[in-house]
Amino acid sequence: MADATAALSARSKVQAFLEAACAGDLDSLKSLVAALDEEGTGAASVAAAVRDANKRTALHFAAREGRTDVCQFLIEELGLPVDPKDDDCETPLIHAARQGHLDTAKYLLDHGANPSVASSLGATALHHAAGIGNMCTPRAPFFNFCNTNHSLNYVFSHRAGNTELMNLLLSKGVDIESESDAGTPLVWAAGHGQLDAVKLLLQHNAKPNTENADGITALLSATAAGSLPCVEVLIEAGANPNIKAGGATPLLIAADGGNIELIKCLLKAGGDPNTCDDDGLKPIQVAAWRKNREVVEFLLPLTSPIPGVSNWNVDGIIEYMAKESEEKSQLKEETSLKGRPQPVEVSSEAKKRSLEAKSRGDDAFRRKDYLVAVDAYTQATELDPNDAAVLSNRSLCWLRAGQAEHALEDAKACRALRPDWAKACYREGAAHRLLQRFEEAANAFYEGVQLEPENKELVSAFREAIEAGRKFHGVEKPNPAQ
Repeated sequence: MADATAALSARSKVQAFLEAACAGDLDSLKSLVAALDEEGTGAASVAAAVRDANKRTALHFAAREGRTDVCQFLIEELGLPVDPKDDDCETPLIHAARQGHLDTAKYLLDHGANPSVASSLGATALHHAAGIGNMCTPRAPFFNFCNTNHSLNYVFSHRAGNTELMNLLLSKGVDIESESDAGTPLVWAAGHGQLDAVKLLLQHNAKPNTENADGITALLSATAAGSLPCVEVLIEAGANPNIKAGGATPLLIAADGGNIELIKCLLKAGGDPNTCDDDGLKPIQVAAWRKNREVVEFLLPLTSPIPGVSNWNVDGIIEYMAKESEEKSQLKEETSLKGRPQPVEVSSEAKKRSLEAKSRGDDAFRRKDYLVAVDAYTQATELDPNDAAVLSNRSLCWLRAGQAEHALEDAKACRALRPDWAKACYREGAAHRLLQRFEEAANAFYEGVQLEPENKELVSAFREAIEAGRKFHGVEKPNPAQ
């Protein structure tokens, strides 16, 4: 008990130390350093060792909140290193840049911070200053014309560009063409409609046609963001209007979004209205699929007739695509059924024994003896592999036991057996959330909401996953080291 009390006390001091750095409370910070140095090893070594569960130091939190005076105390008085890396390989400078804290970033740079350090996804401080709020940038193929859930791709973004900070970073010799997982700083800026950032990067000779690993360019990103000003500037700089990635050209993306002005701009630049996506659809068909009459009317005289469309007029094309949509949905459903695990023949005796094991698992779960419950559910699913409810229950037990990977594996197996079961979506989302994969969690919860729109628990979980994703790289409270 004494050891547990001591551990709790130490953890409380760590939490308070990191929160003081967040809040800019220098007086508390100084007293907490002394309180943490119980063994007399020195304030500097103690402060450097204090990290939260994601390996973020007090300097990370101070930089993220723009507490320049705290950064000064930690670096100059305690001697903390200026470029410690957290679990995402992000430095305090990257945290400061993400939040647009110019003065803090300048202080860190003046004290030796390396502006070229990249996160585990390749993003530097310049990427963040150029216009994105966190690491959850969409990757190709993210131009899915038949998927109404486009907003999820951008749901975690929240921070505007900062040209003054960008100028500071560029003056330090940062590579303007540095590639992150989602592309160059220009791709980031364009994908979030940051016109000033796009202009500045182009003035510093950023290449408008640089592609990321998935073939996405700044023009594709700007079009997906619906930013006409960015598209115009990029085209003027020589961006290729017929670039293709993930099966999409800028014109196909604009047609999907129904933006007439973007369509006009791209056509004027030489965009081809007869280029097809990977499903063989032209921009006019994409617009018709969306039932966007205005776009279909505009593109009709510019598009070559499509074989199979007997009535080559606005109504005829929209009707044709409505029929195509229905047939594809039916085919998708049939394919999904074929892809399900085939039911295993189970004897009545095996089913009986499986139910008995499941009952033992339920009893153990109620006692909060989760590992015993897992063992019972494992016996149950071995006896009857067709019971998705057992997998759902075992997934929940793994979650309660803190074993997120096992929970996710069972949730996915559960969904394979019953893809139309909202609870299976919930289980998958909960596992992703425990793994801090907030975008995947939001997607799983959203798919559950589509199955059960009135399910308040799923709706709430979806919203919480979005908020958690924002906070994870935004302004959440420190999570003390465990």
